[in-house]
Amino acid sequence: MFKKTIGILVLFIFIFSLTSVQAEDSFVTSSRIEGVLVVDVSKSMLTSDPNKISNEAMKMFIDMSSLKGDKIGSIAYAGDVVAKKDLVKLQIEKDKTDLKAFIDSLGQFSNTDISVGLKDAIDTLDASHEKDYLPLIVLLADGNNDVDEKQGKTLQQATDGLNTAVAEAKTKGYPVYVIGLNADGTLNKEVLKNIATTTNGKFFETSSADDLPGILSEIFANHLKLKVVPVDEVVGKGDFQDVTITIPNTNVLEANLSLVSSQPVEIKLFDPSGTEQTLPSDKLTFTKSKSYSMVKMLSPVPGDWTLKVKGMPADKIDINLVFNYDLQLSLATLDSKKYKAGDTIKVEAFFEDNGQQVTNIDLYNTMKATLLLTDLETGQTEEIPLAANQQGYTGEFILGISDTYEMLVKAEGNSFFRETPVQQISVEKTAASSEAKVSPEKEAQPFPWTYAGLFAIGALLLVIFIVIYFKIRKGKPGFFGQIMIEIKNEDTKELFEPKYEKLKGFKGEFNLLQLFKLSQEFTETEQINFIPLTDFALLVYNKSNCKIEMNGIEAEGDYQRFRQNDTLRIILRDTNKSIYVRMIGVGQNKLPEINIKQA
Repeated sequence: MFKKTIGILVLFIFIFSLTSVQAEDSFVTSSRIEGVLVVDVSKSMLTSDPNKISNEAMKMFIDMSSLKGDKIGSIAYAGDVVAKKDLVKLQIEKDKTDLKAFIDSLGQFSNTDISVGLKDAIDTLDASHEKDYLPLIVLLADGNNDVDEKQGKTLQQATDGLNTAVAEAKTKGYPVYVIGLNADGTLNKEVLKNIATTTNGKFFETSSADDLPGILSEIFANHLKLKVVPVDEVVGKGDFQDVTITIPNTNVLEANLSLVSSQPVEIKLFDPSGTEQTLPSDKLTFTKSKSYSMVKMLSPVPGDWTLKVKGMPADKIDINLVFNYDLQLSLATLDSKKYKAGDTIKVEAFFEDNGQQVTNIDLYNTMKATLLLTDLETGQTEEIPLAANQQGYTGEFILGISDTYEMLVKAEGNSFFRETPVQQISVEKTAASSEAKVSPEKEAQPFPWTYAGLFAIGALLLVIFIVIYFKIRKGKPGFFGQIMIEIKNEDTKELFEPKYEKLKGFKGEFNLLQLFKLSQEFTETEQINFIPLTDFALLVYNKSNCKIEMNGIEAEGDYQRFRQNDTLRIILRDTNKSIYVRMIGVGQNKLPEINIKQA
């Protein structure tokens, strides 16, 4: 359990060493951190953390931090701050060595007052915080205060002091990420959880290795920037074993390779050409501890590297990669014109490296890009897949009738995530405003009062009519055209007579069972709903267990956009039949046979 705990803590700690990635203007690009590691060294930790997980986690945090200017400090507290290392700007390997030596020197002390450690961390960040650095505090503790009232401090004073420190961290924007160490089951979860949630940090508990995969999932969902790439789990045999390490592309800034084991391991590393690399060297750093080994690869050559690992017989060695990409995802600016309901909006997104657009078909093809379009009036978000090419990602969508939409693009690969800043789209209401306006020349001309009065009344009535019309339209968008279905028996390949239903005037959500009055054999289609997006498109929401194909391709996710001339295939689970659905013009009456025959 200790080995697994250290392994996943290693990866958790590294998430914060990569920091946030933001775009220019409203987003400031920064890959540098100011991290203060705060650890409880009171005697209670002898049972809460008997294997010194906290020390190993802090040293790994330091090892994985960048020598390009990351700032790391450490504070040890008991009843008071008993040892401290101010923020050090990492520039040479000795900076890391000194920090780790400080951690190894920490002893155990009586009493505990969490507030003194947290308050000192806040003061440390205040004293040396720099613009474009991301500040954070990592607190490793069991959450239990134990003060000596004979020394003039009461438990209530310690509690009040902690509340004050937490409020200060929140005000100053210093998130506190809390790792609760609970080997003996005495963790004060409520205290630690309050510290994390109040400061917009996160709380994690290491009482059981079984809980840690869920913790990691939450971290990745929260940050949406990086993924841990599991490489292999090797069982030592006493001789070297080969493990393939794949560097996906030239945009990898750093590849951090960690090996976690209970026994020492020996490693060799070969580049894609088969040349053995010297460890350490200018492009490769190598560090070891009693429970881990780590290789940091700086701007590694893409391709398949070979890691040779030699472990003690029967010892398990967990190997993982975390990539750091110096890439930002940008969304091309839309035209400055205003848009109307029904307009087709073309979307382009691309990666940038130091402000330069990346043209790399291999990079774009290895990631899945999705446009997230949010209707700010309804709060509903539609996911639209984008296509990849040499220049980036492209796609399009049709605007509905709401006033305002927000959109962003998310690209997700095997090793990292990126999102663009949000862009807003305003939808221009049709001629209401222009009808009500009078040009300056006409305003200057005198009108008889009677004509002016009639004109004003007419304009007012027109505005009222348009407002009422759009309110009705917003409340319940309608449909045009018609839905046609054709049912196919997958056993006999027999096609049943197609059925048609006109949609003009139809309001609100519907399903096929309701619309076509299907028999109970098709009851499961009740869980597949069609929802109006605009006059030109429907949203298909699949809550059933049926598989859905859109234009011959299996649909991913619960939501699909369904336009005129799209072909939807619903593969039923309860009966071996398929339903082909198409939204067509009123004058059409035939579903192209090729779609069904090819299916």
